[in-house]
Amino acid sequence: MKAAVYFNPEDIRCIDIDSPAISQPHEALVKVIGTSICGSDLHLYSGAMDPIMEKGQSQTGHELIGEVVETGNSVGNFKTGDRISMAYSCSCGECYMCEVGQTAHCETTQKAVYGFGVPFGNMNGTHAEFLTLPYADAHAIKVPDSISDQAALTLSCNLPSALIANKLADIQPGENVALIGCGPTGLMSLEIALQKAEGNVVAIDKLAYRLKVAEEKGANVINSSEEGWQELAMQHCQGRGFDKVIEVVGYPETLQMALDLIRPGGTIAAIGVFCDQEFNLVLADVFLRDISLHMNGFANVQPYMWESLRLMERGVIDPASLFTHEFKLDDIDKAFKTFYEKSDDVLKVMLRP
Repeated sequence: MKAAVYFNPEDIRCIDIDSPAISQPHEALVKVIGTSICGSDLHLYSGAMDPIMEKGQSQTGHELIGEVVETGNSVGNFKTGDRISMAYSCSCGECYMCEVGQTAHCETTQKAVYGFGVPFGNMNGTHAEFLTLPYADAHAIKVPDSISDQAALTLSCNLPSALIANKLADIQPGENVALIGCGPTGLMSLEIALQKAEGNVVAIDKLAYRLKVAEEKGANVINSSEEGWQELAMQHCQGRGFDKVIEVVGYPETLQMALDLIRPGGTIAAIGVFCDQEFNLVLADVFLRDISLHMNGFANVQPYMWESLRLMERGVIDPASLFTHEFKLDDIDKAFKTFYEKSDDVLKVMLRP
């Protein structure tokens, strides 16, 4: 079958590999209908995670809309022909960490993640024609026909993460909110935040076309590449800082932006995927300003998949509107390059096998 495999930084290729097969009773074999590229995949593409990837072997991709082809004997929630999605992290649903909702830290699978190299379980990826889902009952979900393929893809990672960001921020009516990063997950976080806050909601990014989308959704927008952006942002919160800040990028400089923008006693929800090993956190500043800092880049999305599905079914949010480009799996290199370089005003890409 065809599958995307990591070879080197900025070198992910679609090649022929052996087709997967069920080997455990808890597994499901799934035909990929569609998949996508997540912002976290760009850490792979850029080479930030090069040391953990087995070159020429490690598959990529962790967002799925697919059709069940076959199930193991112990799979009870799904049958052949079911249309499903799954959480990006593989969880058993029965260990202590799964029971307390920390599914990304599953003790059985040892924090396994689809398409993220040997240290994360050496799992197969969704950038393929077929894949197997271990412990399928625990972290996959049926998708109604009323939900488009594009929207369904966001169940694996993006939309649950946006929900988590808002729950961690705990936005209250009348609060001033800043959102840093207007990629797909950021824009969904923004859309939910706009429904919670009656105060000023400010979206911050470096890309004008992303800011235009944020502005159309109802946010005040600020381009952080322009001089004086921070002073301009502070005008939206009377100079005292924002009540809540949501960070959806995952770089030290964007975390520092969040710390610079938050008011004393405020809350930061940082759900960007951070690959840097160190950050100069000034403890006295965080302590004396009574800042609450939540880090949740390794998001526990499985507990929020049903709620995400409900938001789509009831028309509260339409993730399909964020998909701007579609590629064949054969063109995975072009898809990654387009998304990585943010060319052609790309927001979210759809990949079809």
